[in-house]
Parts: sequence; structure tokens; C-alpha cells
Amino acid sequence: MRLSRRALLAATTAAASLSAAPPATASPRHNPLSTGFERLAANGYQQLRGRRIGIVTNPTGITRDVRHIVDVMHADHRVNLVAVFGPEHGFRGTAQAGGSEGRYDDPATGLPVYDTYLKSGRPLADIFTASGVDTVVFDIQDVGARFYTYIWTLYDCMEAAQLAGKRFVVLDRPNPVTGRSAQGPVLHKEFATFVGRQPISQAHGMTVAELARLFNKEFLTAPVPLETVLMTGWKRSEFYDAWSLPWVPPSPNMPTPDTALVYSGTCLFEGTNLSEGRGTTRPFELLGAEDIDGRWAAAAGELGLPGVHFREAYFAPTFSKFQGKTIGGVQIHVHDRAAYDPVRTGIALLVTAKKVWSGFSWRSDNWIDKLTGSTRVRTAIDAGASIDEVVAGWQQELAAFRRIRKEYLLYK
Repeated sequence: MRLSRRALLAATTAAASLSAAPPATASPRHNPLSTGFERLAANGYQQLRGRRIGIVTNPTGITRDVRHIVDVMHADHRVNLVAVFGPEHGFRGTAQAGGSEGRYDDPATGLPVYDTYLKSGRPLADIFTASGVDTVVFDIQDVGARFYTYIWTLYDCMEAAQLAGKRFVVLDRPNPVTGRSAQGPVLHKEFATFVGRQPISQAHGMTVAELARLFNKEFLTAPVPLETVLMTGWKRSEFYDAWSLPWVPPSPNMPTPDTALVYSGTCLFEGTNLSEGRGTTRPFELLGAEDIDGRWAAAAGELGLPGVHFREAYFAPTFSKFQGKTIGGVQIHVHDRAAYDPVRTGIALLVTAKKVWSGFSWRSDNWIDKLTGSTRVRTAIDAGASIDEVVAGWQQELAAFRRIRKEYLLYK
């Protein structure tokens, strides 16, 4: 039977549509959730009336039609916005990992932009005082991992606001990888850094408003006057694409919600001599190094980890580790997000990489200990522990954190 060109094109298009449809992606709801900022604006900015406002934000602080909230509030006579505070990567997001934009005046609004990156305590409090604000607002999209620095910018700014006698308001946004549960090792205080200030789990399963309340009661020496503007319509079990919210990369190497899904596990490869995929279009989903071949993907696949497949992959990072070199490794393909455990998967990939590649090593500064929160993961893997044994090592501390966490959950 001969097909006409039109019929052939129609059949090909239909087949392509079916094959391209992501089976794990939910359809956006007809009644989308309202973010903290949307609720604040809908209420006429009542919580900010008569105040001199400074806002801690970055490119993720947007409205549903992708206008930046700083531009929106600056143009609204009901808000006296006098300063912006930029975190790692900067307010407008121009800096790479480990960088910021410094102090400048924003060309779009003329507002002074202050740099908060790696500033805390009294020096940050002095910046708040010098800016002339009396209320500090926080609105940044988090990704749910302890070592993603924006939640520690939140913590540092809360502490500094308390020292400076300022009021603090948190505008809530979804945890893009759900708020179902906390997973992974809990930080030991002696390993506190900017990738983990306080003892929370590696994947915390909380929103920034929930974390702010936890920080205020559990960890700050003295509480800051805190208000939270909560979302409506968000459910803990929902992934980011269940709602009609645009995704703006919170940092240059967090391009999609898929990246956030794997990040709390595969960011551990920052603590090794393998590439974590920086310098590719799929950071934290691509992992590899020179001289690694298909044995790693095969070894990981044989584990039968739930919700994930591993593909033998070859790639050439354009920057960071192995810049310009073609290297081998794996690409992570999550096919069942509800079953997938990113932290356990990250541990499994570390264990298998060490077994199949003789060149495996930890970073000389033991950065892996800062990422996992103690020496336990590194020493267990070096001692030949199984994946189950490594994961068992943190369960008691995780159970204790889950009990504390439960007191601060604000959504069902």
C-alpha cells in the first residue's frame, strides 16, 4: 500500500509526538497555585505598607508572566523599594558558581544592589543598616538540597536582620522536587560551611518558608521578627511541572527541573575527580571522567535502582573539569520520579564508580565531607561498604531530623 506524502507526514508527526511525550510529566493544573509573591501583590502589599523595603532575590523572583518582581514592585507606588541584595550568581544571575556581581546600581531601576555572597553576621548586618531598609524580603526559588547555597543565604540574612534590628518577610515558592520526605545524611556541626550551615538532611523536602520557621526557632541564637507569605494550592506530593509556573534557572548549572530532581544525589560528584557534568547541557545528569567506559553504566544498571536507567555516555565539557576533553561515563534517565531516590542513587554511583574505575579519587580537600556533612560517607565507601551499609549509617540521625522537621511543615 502506498501512502500519500500528506498521510506519511501525518503518521510520522503522530509517532514523533508519542515518542517525545515524557511519561513522568504531569499536565499543569487548571487552577494553578499562587506563590507567596502573587498573594502579597493580590493583597495590595499590605505587609509592606509604610516600610522601607530591601529584597533578597535573583532571576527566579518572577511573576507568572516572567516579569521580575523587583521591576514590578519598583513601578508600584504602594511599595517603597529602596535596595536589592544579590546572592551567589548575583541578582541578575550573571556570575558562575562561586561568584557574585558585587555592588552596583541596577540599570533597569536605578536601585542599589548589594552583594551578600559569603557575607554573614555583623558584616552583613552592617550592609542592611547602610542600605536604609527596615524590612528585608526574601524571594528565591530553591531546589531542595542542603548544599544549594540560597537556603543559607536565607539563614545568614535572617541572622543579620536580627542583629540589625530589621523585620524579615519570606515569600514562599514550591520545592520543585516535592516536599514528601527528608532524605540523606544530616550535617554534623563541625562540618558547617556555606554549603551547609546547620544540621538538616541532604534532601530536606521543605519550602523556604518552612525552612525559615525552622531556622528561626531551632538554630538562630535569637529569633528575628519573621513573617511568611505562604502559597495556596501547593501539595507536597507535586513536582514543579504539575503547575503552570515558568522555570527560570536558579543558577547557571540548574537549567531545568530535571536537573533539580537528580541534584541532591549527583552533586556529591563535586567532591570527586569525576566531572559532574558542568560545561554540558545536562549538568548533574551527565557524570564521567577520562578512561571510563560502558562498565560503569552496566554496573549501575545491574543494581535495579527504582525509577532510573543509566546510559553509557560520552561528552566533552566546555568548562570546569576535563574542559575540552572527550570523557566517558553515564547519563541518568529518571523514568519514575515517584519511585526515584536521588540520594541513594548518588551513593550507588559513587560506590560503582570506585569499583569499575581505578582512577577514582576524592578531592584532596575532602570536599565530599562538606557535601555529605561528615566523614561517614567517604570513610565507609573507602572501607568497601555496600550501598545499603552506607545508607544505613545515617538513618538514626535522619529519623531525629524528621521529627523536628515535622513541626514546621505548613502544607499537606
